[in-house]
Amino acid sequence: MTAFFDKTFYANTVLEWSMAAGGIILSFIVAKTAYWLIGHFVKRLAKRSENRFDDILVDMLEEPVVFVLVITGIWYSLHLLNLSDAAESVLTKAYYVLTIFAAAWVVTRLSDATIETYLVPYVRKTEGKLDDQLLPIIRKGIKLSVWAIAIIVALDNAGYDVKAVLASLGIGGLALALAAKDTVANLFGSFTIFVDKPFVVGDRIKVKGYDGFVREVGIRSTRLQTLDGRTVTIPNQFVANESIVNVTSEPSRKITMDLGLTYDTPPQKMERAMEILREIADKHPDTEENIVTAFTEFLDSALNIRFIYYIKKGASVFDTQNAINLEILKRFNEEGLEFAFPTRTIYTKVG
Repeated sequence: MTAFFDKTFYANTVLEWSMAAGGIILSFIVAKTAYWLIGHFVKRLAKRSENRFDDILVDMLEEPVVFVLVITGIWYSLHLLNLSDAAESVLTKAYYVLTIFAAAWVVTRLSDATIETYLVPYVRKTEGKLDDQLLPIIRKGIKLSVWAIAIIVALDNAGYDVKAVLASLGIGGLALALAAKDTVANLFGSFTIFVDKPFVVGDRIKVKGYDGFVREVGIRSTRLQTLDGRTVTIPNQFVANESIVNVTSEPSRKITMDLGLTYDTPPQKMERAMEILREIADKHPDTEENIVTAFTEFLDSALNIRFIYYIKKGASVFDTQNAINLEILKRFNEEGLEFAFPTRTIYTKVG
């Protein structure tokens, strides 16, 4: 049995290969155990505290900690082997690169936890909507900055000439700009939206044939939640160049109705019908005072009354319309006012 473990393959004995493999397996076991302990004990301890930061922090650092344990265990296990200088160099560089990426992962998770604990509640309390729009961009900007620095440091540790890489990127900058012209246009579109402020997060707008509420304004696109609950993502270059109807900014909602009464309705009843319409609109708590009623047209089959009223901002448009329409139907029936419908009289000549 000892002779078997003393056999050599690729400059290492079977025992050394077994120890390295065992170390790698052990590192996964330790990582899995740490993951289980964090989920079953550390999270419970964090929930007992009044501070919400430690709850979010533990939840966000769970995966990076496990990742660090795995790569560290693999690195030490492979160092149990007799490696060539080239293999040792590759292994060391790979470990440093992965460690840098793990550090970047931890930093971005820490920033997310900090923003979620302290900045998000503050933003929700403020009345303005500009900070609501800037918050997603701040989050993405921090992540992009951290990962950009991590990539540069990782390339430098891997032995690449970072200055030469950046120089080559500068030479290819023109080609990249041409290829990414839509991205650049979207970036300037988002800048235009923030400066001009045709809407803010939470507003209901109509743009490019879509009607919905603004849920997020990002660097590349704006997300709308339509009235049927679907999410629409529109590139900012189109939003900035389109005509936008901001429904939320309207002071009140104008409702125009045309009510046709039969031709046998006398003038006194036409006047009474308009009085009833004004009374109904005046009594409703969600309508404004500027009410218009007028006998406007002699239509083919009806005497037309134009009825215009305004629903107050913030009130339910559908509920108000429903209540007023039901009251109109009820009052007109009580007064004997008949609604007209298209009719045709045919005369026949006999003989």
